[in-house]
Amino acid sequence: MDDHAEAPEEAEGLRKIIHVDMDAFFASVEQRDDPSLRGRPVAVGGAGGRGVVAAASYEARKFGVRSAMPSVTAKRRCPELIFVKSRFNVYREVSAQIRAIFDHFAEHVEPLSLDEAYLDVTDDIRGIGSATRIAELIRAQIRKETQLTASAGVSYNKFLAKLASDQNKPDGLCVIRPGEGAKFVAALPVRRFHGIGPKGAEKMARLGIETGADLATRDRAWLTAHFGSFGDYLFRAARGIDLRPVRSNRVRKSIGGERTFSEDISAPDALRETLARIVDIVWERIAEKQARGRTVTLKLKYRDFQSATRSRSLPHWVSGRDEFTQLAEALLEAELPLPQPIRLMGLTLSNLERGDGNEPARDDAQLSLL
Repeated sequence: MDDHAEAPEEAEGLRKIIHVDMDAFFASVEQRDDPSLRGRPVAVGGAGGRGVVAAASYEARKFGVRSAMPSVTAKRRCPELIFVKSRFNVYREVSAQIRAIFDHFAEHVEPLSLDEAYLDVTDDIRGIGSATRIAELIRAQIRKETQLTASAGVSYNKFLAKLASDQNKPDGLCVIRPGEGAKFVAALPVRRFHGIGPKGAEKMARLGIETGADLATRDRAWLTAHFGSFGDYLFRAARGIDLRPVRSNRVRKSIGGERTFSEDISAPDALRETLARIVDIVWERIAEKQARGRTVTLKLKYRDFQSATRSRSLPHWVSGRDEFTQLAEALLEAELPLPQPIRLMGLTLSNLERGDGNEPARDDAQLSLL
């Protein structure tokens, strides 16, 4: 498939979806702002014994360095690795520039995090005539305004667009046309599916599932029996099906974030460090939205895909960052030691109300830390 070729006009009822994902966003910003870091392996995060990699440059990824990896492991894999402290105020500023570009080309934008978003361009508000061309223009504008690169996927649903954006990274574009979704998915290793980590892929391999084609041979009942509620997602994904619309400004009842790890973790220090980073980003978003809430919830997803959530509700609004942090830490400490390593951690503040007391927080406050 020629990824840059023009996609034919979609049949009536199909949407035109673009998924844009910045390339190694945090690390790329650091390399942009410090020329001495360009072309060198860079990790954003703490270099100390309890440090965790928040982001890694492509030069570092060649050595197997990944986000959420303990810094000592990353340094062992890449002795020349350079650690830089995170600057979330700068990342948010650049993210706002990128979001303005998205808004110029699409009425419906669904941010997933600071560095990625879905755009529904079915309604061609700029009269450009092609979703593929819109994606090309967005990438070019991002490069011009930020000196950073972005990869994009174009397709007729969100699941396929996200797969496509990862296909030709970094600085790539991929198009999956109507009728090609199932075939495209069939050829992929299941590890490429969003939500399936290394341990999940290992479990599937033990069950004889290596690719999307293997997954498509299993019926919904079998998948549900082995993977619980996740089985329904797997059944649809194996067929390239995703009916979710791009949702901008949905009314939400929580603000939160979650991180899926490249390697399962269970060490208490690593868990505490990861929680601290999630607290940092989520609370900054809460403060930005002037939101307040009464319930803090910790989510843990274990290596066997089973999830556990622990919550604490207060009779009053959470008073500030310190109380939010204390509640989150108490929820985690109550679970230690964990019965098995986890592949995901999430944290939310719910029972929300905006600071003005009038309207709920919106879903662009929902932050995914991937």
